[in-house]
Amino acid sequence: MSATTNANLFAILSRAWREPAKTFARLADGRAYTFQDMFDMSARFAGRLRRLGVEPGDRVAVQVEKSVQAIALYFGALRCGAVFLPLNTAYTEAEVGYFIGDAEPRVFVCDPRREAELRPLAEAAGAHLVTMDADAAGVASSGTLLDGLAEQSVAFDDVARTGDDLAAILYTSGTTGRSKGAMLTHTNLASNARSLAEIWRFTADDVLIHALPLFHVHGLFIATNVVASVGASMVFLPAFKLDEVFRAMPQATALMGVPTFYTRLLDDQRLTREATSHMRLFVSGSAPLLAETHRAFSERTGHAILERYGMTETGMNTSNPYDGDRVPGAVGFPLPDVDIRICDPDTGRALATEEIGMIEVKGPNVFKGYWRMPEKTASEFRPDGYFITGDLGKIDARGYVHIVGRGKDLVISGGYNVYPKEVESEIDAIPGVTESAVIGVPHKDFGEGVTAVVVARADAGLDEAQIIARLKGRLASYKLPKRVVFVDQFPRNTMGKIQKNVLRDTFQGLYL
Repeated sequence: MSATTNANLFAILSRAWREPAKTFARLADGRAYTFQDMFDMSARFAGRLRRLGVEPGDRVAVQVEKSVQAIALYFGALRCGAVFLPLNTAYTEAEVGYFIGDAEPRVFVCDPRREAELRPLAEAAGAHLVTMDADAAGVASSGTLLDGLAEQSVAFDDVARTGDDLAAILYTSGTTGRSKGAMLTHTNLASNARSLAEIWRFTADDVLIHALPLFHVHGLFIATNVVASVGASMVFLPAFKLDEVFRAMPQATALMGVPTFYTRLLDDQRLTREATSHMRLFVSGSAPLLAETHRAFSERTGHAILERYGMTETGMNTSNPYDGDRVPGAVGFPLPDVDIRICDPDTGRALATEEIGMIEVKGPNVFKGYWRMPEKTASEFRPDGYFITGDLGKIDARGYVHIVGRGKDLVISGGYNVYPKEVESEIDAIPGVTESAVIGVPHKDFGEGVTAVVVARADAGLDEAQIIARLKGRLASYKLPKRVVFVDQFPRNTMGKIQKNVLRDTFQGLYL
């Protein structure tokens, strides 16, 4: 297979690196890495992995702090034909033990501070354990993986891969049962990067503020791959820090973030039209963006946040348009080459416009299946190849896709289906409400009681009776919460999603 036909994701991304001396990543402290630096560093990592015995198809598991070197390691794993397995830095010893025991990586890269704790797990899985550590600015400068790296040759022939070969495994953050390893191919990741760069109008002139983690689809496979695919640059921040984000905006053109980024920006008086005048695009994902956040951000800056919809198994599926209405509460239209339909969850029958059902998706972005779980994989696909996402939604008359909740979050009360998003939208519109989460809690009469968990401003003076009174007349009686409970904050995962399973556990005895 010639280099021009190599479907290896790195070979595809690096074709856009036409200016080797151009900055790929600039750190907050001014240090910078060029595309040539990334090419050379990734070659060294690829050679180092090969010396550790990594062969094409072997897994390389990585649980390290965010750094430019961690991106180069990702590129290096691709170059030697390995399957990259990023792990959340917050995972506990038991969680890590499950993941590496299931994936059986050839190499496991971890933080030096956890080496003693994790080495027995690596040995049990038959993995070489090496370490890498990063400083506060996002530069890795210590650890056994870096020993001798500078002497490693920058000459490396990228391993030829087909589009159907695995490029990565990402474990789902499921709330019930075993976490599943989603197998993502070179074509899955390349097609998503290409489509997003096109519809979001990314070019080599763009500068992205990268403040997302690298162990997640959003930060690694969307933000990083999109930048790399067009030869753009990034301001590389190890975490979202307001001072650094505001300093970066005059030189940047885009920001990809989670809703928490935007609420924190709105809480800062420095967020103005002038501060964001150099920016052309703000993207939000990984968790639902409140319509109020969308409106407030637009009023303050003149920018409409672009919300999109994706998941571990598919990357991105839909996006609000670059030109045209970015509808608050909607996630836009299917990406090019992606087909979406709404079906009855039980029968698979396609539903009409505005009807709520299961979102199903088909396209080059859809994963190959779950690692070593063929029966689970088979159960998640329709015979015609559509993937059953587990998300409930609808397509409106204009073609916009709306997410109304996860299938497992559906509340069945007295035999009626209650879609949490519909109730949450009404509660969130009440003055003084910051955010709400609607869950089903065991109820002796109704099976499940519709229960609203609310975060409200301290000065709002809201109580349970007021919330319910404001909903009457706006919602059918069976959709009205049986109880409203107030909390100071919601339990969230690392990407900002409300953990409704934790809320259900917390309030499971409310009606019993």
